[in-house]
Amino acid sequence: MNKIKVLKDNIEQRIVGKGDQIDRVITTMLAGGHLLIEDVPGVGKTSLARALADSLSLSFARIQCTPDTTPSDITGLSVYNPIERVFQVVEGPVLNNIVLADELNRTSPRTQSALLEVMEEGRVTIDGKSLPVPEPFLVIGTQNPSEMAGTYPLPESQLDRFMTRLSIGYPDTKASQDMAGRFLAGSLHSATLPVLTGRDILDMKEEVRAVSIHESLTAYAVRIIEATRSKPELSCGASSRALLSMLRYAQASAYMRERSYCIPEDIADAAALTLPHRLILSPGARLGRVTREETVLSILKQIRVET
Repeated sequence: MNKIKVLKDNIEQRIVGKGDQIDRVITTMLAGGHLLIEDVPGVGKTSLARALADSLSLSFARIQCTPDTTPSDITGLSVYNPIERVFQVVEGPVLNNIVLADELNRTSPRTQSALLEVMEEGRVTIDGKSLPVPEPFLVIGTQNPSEMAGTYPLPESQLDRFMTRLSIGYPDTKASQDMAGRFLAGSLHSATLPVLTGRDILDMKEEVRAVSIHESLTAYAVRIIEATRSKPELSCGASSRALLSMLRYAQASAYMRERSYCIPEDIADAAALTLPHRLILSPGARLGRVTREETVLSILKQIRVET
């Protein structure tokens, strides 16, 4: 567990006052999921993703998504070599350990689908040649709020590919003062050196899978999922993929807290982070300004673990 503290401390040298968000990013990575960060510009979405990548001895690629980004810009393509008279596969940036898809909702739905297909299948097919993604593999998508100009909102079926979604939020007064001091001293943007390797991450992911979940907690998780499917405020509840993501995140959450077993709080915390972005509000709920986060919290208040 020392390794997690070393990793978090290293990231916090660059990202000020966001310990909870850093914990959730690390937890998602150890759970084997992908992460969507949604917030207004300038609050550190890209910096957080880059700080994580720089803290690990892994390959990293950033895709700056724009309206003219094509699927082959992400996955790669086959190019004819006139000297050798053969087609050669040029691998795209998605074939790296950590892939940052910056402003994902500024590119076209067709290009979004190309990336999300790789996330689901763990491989890329170029000109009939199948290439597996490296392990560990983490996609961090960032997006601006959907009401901002020039965005293509991700459909719910594609949002379902992301294990968690989080917001960075504005820093508090103390963090802002700390940030300003580091900036003026020239240390805010100093290089972040790697402190862990890919082997460390893979070993920890195996340990996460060994975290035990009692059958009563599994039943608790199932009842939470089923409650989303009958909630009047929701026109579409959580999928089976959501259940599996919630259980895996709960295991990683317990591991982050140095436990080899899950407790009810792990399941509840996982539900609050893995479910809201997958749900579709009913028209009446939208008119009543009900949020998906509030709906999940109301479900968690109603359902208890049965022993």
